Amino acid sequence: MRKLVIGLNLLILSMAPIHALAGPPLDTIKSRVGEVLVVLRDPALQGEAAKEAKTKKLRPIFDNTFDYVELSKATLSRNWEKFKPDQQQEFVKLYKSVLEKAYLNIILSYKDQEVVFGREREIGQNRFEVESKIVSASQDTPVHFRLFSKGNQWFLYDVVIENISIVANYRSQFGRLLQKDSPEGMLANLRKLVG
Repeated sequence: MRKLVIGLNLLILSMAPIHALAGPPLDTIKSRVGEVLVVLRDPALQGEAAKEAKTKKLRPIFDNTFDYVELSKATLSRNWEKFKPDQQQEFVKLYKSVLEKAYLNIILSYKDQEVVFGREREIGQNRFEVESKIVSASQDTPVHFRLFSKGNQWFLYDVVIENISIVANYRSQFGRLLQKDSPEGMLANLRKLVG
């Protein structure tokens, strides 16, 4: 009887969707980077002509990796509360486009560099940093991924490249803009930038 109960429990557990379980942050980042590398290395997606097709394949991976609302809140910091709810929603959308424009060109310039993962460490409650580096023939570039757990999944809320945080960099830029301009004025500038 005990074997039957154990067997049924194992069967039920094996039917549960694997993606619903939060694995360690390191495993999540390795998996997401692996998905990106599959797209970047795809022989059918090489050359300038395939850039748009490659971007279309990368976008859903990024959407499943980044929590753009959390990223936006962290970037605007205390300024987040100055935005009305509809302005917050628009900022998230525009900021996503800004990040995409800024970092897709870097990612699309990938030329078979190796990604080496280091350790993961806790940096706050429910927040971890995963160390890695991109190794090429001429240099190693440190890239640290910062994640938090939400709904049994791990999401990125910041990336630190060569000790420069995306969040801190944009927080500084947006903070300066908001000292001189209203949230609506800043959104108008962002619309022009991504338009």
